[in-house]
Amino acid sequence: MTDFLNNLLFIFQRFSALSAVDVLLVTIVFYALMYWLRDTQAMVLLRGVVLVVVALVILTSLADLPGFAWLVRNSIPAVLLSIPVVFAPEIRRALERIGRAGTIPSRLARTAGADQASSVHAVVEAARRLSARQHGALIVLQGLDHLEDHVRSGVRMNAAVSAELLLQIFYPNTPLHDGAAIIAGSTVVAAACVLPLSSSGILNRSPDRQLGLRHRAALGISEESDAISIVVSEETGAISLAQAGELIRRIEVEKLENLLLSRSRPPVVHRRPGWLHEQLAALLTRKRT
Repeated sequence: MTDFLNNLLFIFQRFSALSAVDVLLVTIVFYALMYWLRDTQAMVLLRGVVLVVVALVILTSLADLPGFAWLVRNSIPAVLLSIPVVFAPEIRRALERIGRAGTIPSRLARTAGADQASSVHAVVEAARRLSARQHGALIVLQGLDHLEDHVRSGVRMNAAVSAELLLQIFYPNTPLHDGAAIIAGSTVVAAACVLPLSSSGILNRSPDRQLGLRHRAALGISEESDAISIVVSEETGAISLAQAGELIRRIEVEKLENLLLSRSRPPVVHRRPGWLHEQLAALLTRKRT
């Protein structure tokens, strides 16, 4: 006990402000890693890897096993090389989030948002009528992330968005009703598209674990991109919305429209009175000079 206290005191004596920054940076890295991997199958895998490594370290330190210790030491490089392969989807999504965080909305992005706002009413009306008829549907509204890989899995349409078109796509037993309709701006790009199923364990631990493939696919595409998915249940007619890896069940039509309009509405920039006149006056002054 005395040796432990002496070692602890020795550590605190050498602890400086730079050491505090060092510990803080390491903590931030581990926190970000745990945050990105939360509620995913990769988290379960990581937990298993950590437990195995801890067990091996304890086993090799308590007993004199030179052959086993040699095997563990030589296996560590292979394990480190396999980490990028095993966690490739999570690493890709994390890098995409970092890239989107530093993106400045361009004129093209604002135009796409305006086009998407013009199709919100058609999508909401289609969801309302599909819900009343209990026709299953999965509608994906593309954001800034392109969904070309998933578009290629379906049937290209490139048609203007309308409630009637969506009702026809998801009419039971038609060739296009089984799959997702992807909308970019005011265009139905493709229908009968195949989407990735959710890799998170949220549905497995919730009362909604019996949800079908449409809900799991809607949640999966929202985990992979910034798209919004609208699902109409074929059994109950309930409308659900998936965004950023979260699923909102039994959403009302009015609330759905408000959420979609708030997403597609361009940011409002507040200007003080007379700002436009000042800009015009400055432009005329530069021309005269």
